[in-house]
Amino acid sequence: MKILCTKNNLLSGINIVLKAVPTRTTLNILECILIDTRSGEIKLTANDMELGIETIIEGEVSDKGLIAINAKIFSEIIRRLPEGDVEISTDDSFNVNIKCGKAKFNISGRDGSEFSFLPNVEKERSIYISQFSLKEIVRQTLFSINENDNNKIMTGELFKIIGNRLRVAALDGHRIAIRELELKEDFGEMEVIVPGKTLGEISKILTGGLEDIVKIYFTRNHIVFEFDKTTVVSRLIEGQYFSVEKMVSSDYSTKLKINKKELFSCIERASLLVEVDKKPIVMNIEGSTLKMDIVSSMGSMEENLEINKEGNDIVIGFNPKFFIDALKVIDDEEISIYLSGAKHPCVIKDDDNSYNYVILPVSF
Repeated sequence: MKILCTKNNLLSGINIVLKAVPTRTTLNILECILIDTRSGEIKLTANDMELGIETIIEGEVSDKGLIAINAKIFSEIIRRLPEGDVEISTDDSFNVNIKCGKAKFNISGRDGSEFSFLPNVEKERSIYISQFSLKEIVRQTLFSINENDNNKIMTGELFKIIGNRLRVAALDGHRIAIRELELKEDFGEMEVIVPGKTLGEISKILTGGLEDIVKIYFTRNHIVFEFDKTTVVSRLIEGQYFSVEKMVSSDYSTKLKINKKELFSCIERASLLVEVDKKPIVMNIEGSTLKMDIVSSMGSMEENLEINKEGNDIVIGFNPKFFIDALKVIDDEEISIYLSGAKHPCVIKDDDNSYNYVILPVSF
């Protein structure tokens, strides 16, 4: 095999597929990046058996072939090469020669035919959305998954398609994040649980363009994302997701509208005093004022915010982190908060139900 491409193109492709190289594995071949030029294109692939990524980079193919190279040493070599064109060639003994400017490396590769290729997924059921929309949906929900939960379902996100609506939901036992998006056409009904790791890695790769499309294919066991010249294949999480619709109550006794930036800044200030003993913040909602109280071993704080309130006065406590995480991803200048009692969850949502954030209260 012999190829020629720029360092920037090669490094960009390596950085994309590196996200699917396992940190620990008993299969040494999975520690490699596969370079496949048998089709006349330069295709890079990595696969940890749960998540697989392949991407095509621009370059010239002189001799077609297949080689697997240790991902760590390969990426570090390319990263440290001078700017310019990189020539990679291999021989029948899987030796790999890398040349760029005056720098030359000779390293050992592996037989590419031993590599675990991405599964061949039948692309029947699919939807398409913009890269911007997918990136935003992941940003606005992923913080609510539980990465280390014994219940694997909580480590993933629900993708539910109903006609021309896509609902994405995540929960960790203390909060729920739900985003809804209107699709450009009716795609029927589908429901899968996508690993949070997959969505996090895809979000890092996406350029986020409004006009750039992501095609998403669904099967019984896999989900496939295709965008630009990259394909991401992930196993789905098996099981039945929680009925999040039933967890988001439409009943409330108190509704308040408040400036998001002011509330966010106030909670951040209050959080300075809760790091040691993890005290809750207490919101005392009375009349047209929200009074924020925090008392901890570090000291105390009190601050009043103006609100527009409908319904009953209420005093309720929350973990400040959960509030901050939700407020960070809401782009609206003014938000609506719905409460139904000191021991009931609060719901932050907009009038169109494009987002719902549910936060459980804390005793104080």
